[in-house]
Amino acid sequence: MAKQVKLSAHPRTHVGRNCVKQLRSRGAVPANIYGPKNEPANIEISAKDIKRLLAHASGENILVELEISEEKGTKTHLSLIQEVQHHPVRGDILHVDFLEVSMNELLHTEVPLESFGDADGVKNYGGLLEQLIRHISIECLPKNLPESIRVDVSSLGIGHALHVRDLVMPTGVVATSDPDLTVFLVAEPKVEDPSKSDQLQQAPEVIREKKSAAEGEAKK
Repeated sequence: MAKQVKLSAHPRTHVGRNCVKQLRSRGAVPANIYGPKNEPANIEISAKDIKRLLAHASGENILVELEISEEKGTKTHLSLIQEVQHHPVRGDILHVDFLEVSMNELLHTEVPLESFGDADGVKNYGGLLEQLIRHISIECLPKNLPESIRVDVSSLGIGHALHVRDLVMPTGVVATSDPDLTVFLVAEPKVEDPSKSDQLQQAPEVIREKKSAAEGEAKK
């Protein structure tokens, strides 16, 4: 299951470049929270807190209990981190989008795919394991959201493949990607063309011969 953490936030009443600049100067990051049942809201979170949260996350899907301080008290919103924008050079976190979710409603999202085990075709026959897709679309309740889908590739021989329909999904998780998509494939080992190898070996000799001939002309 995806890691569930708590994060404090505050409403953000002012928007615009200057306001965002002031906000970042005091160690905060602008953010938005939106969902199917509520209007989008502007909030701010601590740059230090969100950086620490992301640094300790073991996957891309992070469920957050977003505790927003309001006039009538603190209200908790269960959310999924939807997008994080970083500075292209410094890597600083510039903006975060949160998607509010319900524990009783299905999530539609993507999770990363990870392989484990030594493929038979690679270990014993020198093949090459290729991963054709890195993420898979799924649906599940928030409580069943996995950090990733781990796939055992140890049985794959040369020319064998695993498709979406072959994946063993965690309890409560359904794959919604095209079932015919190829996820992992063991390709045949690459064999060098002997003729190309000979050409590469002969090439330096041809260059040296031309150079020697040129030097001979210069001496004349």
